[in-house]
Amino acid sequence: MDIDLLKRTAIGAAYKSGKAIKARLGNINIRKKGAIDLVTEADTESEKIIVDTILSRFPDHSILAEESGLNSGDHDAGNQDDKWVIDPLDGTTNFAHQLNFFAVSIAYVQKGRPIVGVVLSPETGELFTATKGKGAELNGREIKVSKSEDISESLLVTGFPYNLKNIVKPLMKRFESCLTASRGIRRLGSAALDLCYVACGRFDGFWEQNLKSWDTAAGELIAREAGATITDFSNNPFLIDKDEILATNGHIHSQMISLLELK
Repeated sequence: MDIDLLKRTAIGAAYKSGKAIKARLGNINIRKKGAIDLVTEADTESEKIIVDTILSRFPDHSILAEESGLNSGDHDAGNQDDKWVIDPLDGTTNFAHQLNFFAVSIAYVQKGRPIVGVVLSPETGELFTATKGKGAELNGREIKVSKSEDISESLLVTGFPYNLKNIVKPLMKRFESCLTASRGIRRLGSAALDLCYVACGRFDGFWEQNLKSWDTAAGELIAREAGATITDFSNNPFLIDKDEILATNGHIHSQMISLLELK
């Protein structure tokens, strides 16, 4: 498999979809998938652009995309060992409110493991990329996680799941533990960007639950290749189909595990 071609294809698809997303900013038709789970025409248009771009190069690959679901469209016959995992617009609620924290997330996954990850922030022009075993980059420059060694000196980021009303007490218990122990917590509304910001040292740690593989596949690889330690809340190895993720610079990981424990 030509990894460079895979990466170039993902980058090209991200830029094409990012252009389409920006063209719709401020002119948005919104519908609801859930009480607070939104989808716009930009989501569906972006997804179509990405899928068409990928399948034009790799017609035998399978697709897992947020808006189309498992094996997008009629591509369930595609090779399941060669799968693209796509979030065409991560941060739709931000986009709907014209906040610029949203991203396009594309990962090539081989036998369940991300091999190529691309996350584009259309509004800022920041392109985060990674190839397994070859490090991570921001706009072509190598990035690394932060060097903060104590949670008290760390800036953290988290997100809240769409079903937060059902789990608000444990959610707030973890939030309180991390808030009182750290320098501060931010909530940006895009898991893909949260992971990339850990990768480049802007945040020292990120945790969230009830995410889907399209939320984490690309960002997880980018953060890992930048030196991040990534597990679930119980310090078990993270896989993209897990619904808990903790990504840190490594130095504060054990402290975060303790803080996320529900005692």
